[in-house]
Parts: sequence; C-alpha cells; structure tokens
Amino acid sequence: MAPVTPAALLRASPLPSLEARILLTHVLGWRHTQLITRSDETLDGSIVERYRALEGRRVAGEPVAQLVGAREFFGLDFEVTPDVLIPRPETELLVETALAAMENISRPRVLDLGTGTGAIAVAIASMRPDAQVWALDRSAEALAVATRNAARLLDAKRPGGLVDLQQSDWYGSLDAALRFDVIVSNPPYIASGDPHLLEGDLRFEPRGALTDEADGLSAIRKIVAGAPTRLAANGVLWIEHGYDQAEAVRDLLTAEGFTQVRSEQDLAGIERISGGRWPGLPR
Repeated sequence: MAPVTPAALLRASPLPSLEARILLTHVLGWRHTQLITRSDETLDGSIVERYRALEGRRVAGEPVAQLVGAREFFGLDFEVTPDVLIPRPETELLVETALAAMENISRPRVLDLGTGTGAIAVAIASMRPDAQVWALDRSAEALAVATRNAARLLDAKRPGGLVDLQQSDWYGSLDAALRFDVIVSNPPYIASGDPHLLEGDLRFEPRGALTDEADGLSAIRKIVAGAPTRLAANGVLWIEHGYDQAEAVRDLLTAEGFTQVRSEQDLAGIERISGGRWPGLPR
C-alpha cells in the first residue's frame, strides 16, 4: 500500500477543501501552514483512520465546529459542543452594536440572555474589561460550556470581575434590584415549521436554542416585555432575529415604549438585529 500523505488525503477528500484542511489540522495538531510545508510526509495509520472517521461524519452532515470542538468568534476561540448553538459571524454585529452603545459609560452593566457558549458575553467582557457582565441560560449543559469558555478566555483579574453566569428562564433568576445599561440576546427565533430546521448544521444543534416551537417571536416578546423593569434610564436593548422579522421586532419595541428604535444590517445586507432605548426610569 502506498504511503498516505496530507496532500493525498486532501486530494481524495469529498469535502470542500477548507473543511478538509480544518479537520486534518485538527487531527494532526498542526497549523495550516504546516499542511503546505509537510504535505508529503507519511502519516501514521491511526491518524489516517481518525481523519477519515471525522470526514465521514462531516459528509453525513455533522457541523465542522462540533467535530473539532471549537469555533472562532470575535477573534476568540470558543469551545463548542452539541449542547450549544454554534457561534456565527453575523452575531458579531450584536457585539459591535452593544460595544458602541456603552462606549461612553464607565463600568457598564451588561446582560446577555440565552448565552449558550457565552460567545456574546465573553466577547463583550474581553473588549470592555471594566464591564460587569451577567449571562443567563436555562440549559445547565450550555452554562457548563459558557463557564469553561469564560474561564479560559478572560483574565480572572479583569476590573469588571468574573462573568456572572446563572441558570435562568430569561429574567427569572436575576436579583430584582439589578439594572443594566445594555441588554443583548440571540434568542430562538426560527418558527417551528421552518424547513431550515431539518437542513444543514441546524439538524445537529440544540432545537431549543433555534426555535421557540411557535411563530419565532414568542421569546422576543418576553425579552422586550421584561426589559423595562431591568434597564437603567436610557439603557438599550438589542436582539438578533430572523431575516424577515425586523419590522415585527421594531413594532414590539415601539409598542412597549422604546425610543430610537432601529435595525442594523449584517454584511449580507440583511436586517439582522433590532433595538431601542428605554427613555425613563425602570418600571
């Protein structure tokens, strides 16, 4: 049998070249550049078997992020498991908008609802070391992942302290006296009958993080309705939503009494997040 090299494995792979390289570097523990400089090295049979096993699972549809156990988000390498939603590039807009909203606030208080991997909360905490950040999720398994990500990616001595991770169904577990300058959320917003739930990576992600098992807006309604009792005066709320939900979310925010309501587009030109400012004292 001819020796198997990285170059040979990549040439023979049925996967897109980028995915094949990601899986192979993961198995080898190499950097991407080493696939070039060491492309003709003979690989141990156990390495080849491990790669082909991952390759087969990817062909069957399992997400690359779950196969390698990680996904980059906002320049940080987050642990990913089947218990959490895979962080996506478009969600970085939510982080950027939240950071802009707290730009002139010293020691801002930030709340992330439905934190999953902790990607949004940890990214904000990494960019604003003085921010005090709370992150909630109803899933104990997701919170375990978020806890590990926060511990690994953040300085334990950051001025804002550790991210306060709590198991909670939306606002339920929070101290009633807490008020936040910024609330952010990437809630489940896919309608229950949406065919996308049966396609691609979504088939392998936790259903409860994707759909509200209703019209896609029930979680957003709860977040908007609960925000006025949790926001400081002039605090802001920003929510990620579906490609066709921006107008409905703006209407919810306006009806609740938010001002300066608007939506922001992602790099694809899709209105990806909507938010507004709470004008007065908390209710």
